[in-house]
Amino acid sequence: MEKRDRGSSPMAMMGSGGDENEDVKTTMRTAETLLRLVPMALCVSALVVMLKNSQTNDFGSLSYSDLGAFRYLVNANGICAGYSLLSAVIVAMPRPSTMPRAWAFFLLDQLLTYVILAAGTVSTEVLYLASKGDTTITWSEACVSFGGFCHRALISTVITFAVVICYAVLSLLSSYNLFSKYDSPVLTYPGKGIEIATFHG
Repeated sequence: MEKRDRGSSPMAMMGSGGDENEDVKTTMRTAETLLRLVPMALCVSALVVMLKNSQTNDFGSLSYSDLGAFRYLVNANGICAGYSLLSAVIVAMPRPSTMPRAWAFFLLDQLLTYVILAAGTVSTEVLYLASKGDTTITWSEACVSFGGFCHRALISTVITFAVVICYAVLSLLSSYNLFSKYDSPVLTYPGKGIEIATFHG
């Protein structure tokens, strides 16, 4: 009488599949956690560089706080850094992803993407005016007199745009996590009784 191979039983195969699925979820959770920590580090870097950005010389003194665009950049990076840390902690917790949580990440990731994009855009505009000047609005080429200030502001702005790229990726990821929870739409052909899913997971 032949012995039955216990390793190839349906229950054993189901157990193996469950373990593999759990490993995939753990890997995805770890990757998303790290992806959310990266913009936090970048935001803190951009924030610190801008906070320390001031210069005094024979022409006078200039600080980031004198310009509204740079104050907004500091605030935006601070908010994004806090959100990145909080979201990374939440994602790292081994809890099932619910629909409200998926919607919250989707909306907040989208919102923060536009917030940090606006910070980088307005700062770039100010840097351009400070570098090139604009006679129509009597804006002089300030970077000629405050080169160090403009250089540090440029570094902070470039780092901010790196944060924008990270948040764009996070927005795509949270969009996938949300909409993958919905069933694929089904096309029904009247009179034939045929139903075809338009998307395949």
